Amino acid sequence: MIFNISSKNLMSHLSAVSKVVNSKNSISILDNFLFELNGDELVITGSDSDTTLKTRLTVNNAEGKGKFAVNVKRLNELLKELPEQGLKFEINDDTLEINIYYMNGKFNFIGIDGNEFPQKALNDSDSRTFAIPAKEIVKGINQTIFAVGSEDLRAVMMGILWDIKPEEIVFVASDTHKLVRFKNFRTQTGLEASFILPTKPASIIANVFAKEEGNVAVTIDSKCATFTTEEFTLNCRFVAGRYPRYNSVIPEENPNQLSIDRETLLAAIRRVSVFASQGGLIKFEFRPNEIFLKAEDIDYSTLAEETIPCDYSGDNLIMGFNKTRVIEVLDNISHDTVILKLSDASRAGIFEPEKQEEGEDLLVLLMPMMI
Repeated sequence: MIFNISSKNLMSHLSAVSKVVNSKNSISILDNFLFELNGDELVITGSDSDTTLKTRLTVNNAEGKGKFAVNVKRLNELLKELPEQGLKFEINDDTLEINIYYMNGKFNFIGIDGNEFPQKALNDSDSRTFAIPAKEIVKGINQTIFAVGSEDLRAVMMGILWDIKPEEIVFVASDTHKLVRFKNFRTQTGLEASFILPTKPASIIANVFAKEEGNVAVTIDSKCATFTTEEFTLNCRFVAGRYPRYNSVIPEENPNQLSIDRETLLAAIRRVSVFASQGGLIKFEFRPNEIFLKAEDIDYSTLAEETIPCDYSGDNLIMGFNKTRVIEVLDNISHDTVILKLSDASRAGIFEPEKQEEGEDLLVLLMPMMI
């Protein structure tokens, strides 16, 4: 097999595929990229057995066809040391000896039989496919991934729920302390289904598809989802299990409501949190037209207090929130003004942007701490 390719083009695609490869794999072949040449199309695959990412690119002066595997670390390190230039690959089909010719020299090493690389099983016969703009997938993931759980004992929380309805897609993530529900009304699939997308492939999709302009074809079956664009195909297993009924934990009656500039509140929380105890507790006292913040560490005799003007209507309430979690929530709401809805001091607070973007609805729930 012979083909020519730009070093920059190859490196950009390998960089994307590298994101799916683990630093340590139980199967040694997964330490490698799989190269498959067919005509002038080169397909490069990386996998960790649960998630597989393929990229397609066009090569020049191609001869022959076949597949071979190359160590991920070795090839990445070689290409990082090369400036932009044309590369010529020559692969001996019998011995798998690989020669990579560049402007002033060549690399020579032995590849691995590509037939050893595990192949993904075909989708179930009951698989269904719908199209969604790449930017809508990326936004849904970016709005929710910060709230995904990380505890193995709650495996179903270690991913983003896609609750697909005929006229909307609802993205949900929760670590039991906070919950994000992001509704997208702009994408109408005509289907009704749900699955839990694991954190790792979700992060890869958000990164790799960020610059994609067109649609993504999403195919789902009983165990896996496949996301396909012009250049990439990502296949991953779902998180097994049934996601909790997320709507049931969102308080419906919230008579106490606060409106405040997000940056003002965020800056004040960051200031007082410097003096918070190891548990990260910040006390919020909601009063007419103001919030009183207080953080203290009795062990070190430190204290911080600050009063912020706001628009608040409701009962006087004193609540505690974890400093890290409340900062995360406010960091992930992009609107200038945030609305906080409260029922009582023992129930979760609901954070929303004052004005929702057209065709979407964002709600973030944060559980209080005991004072």
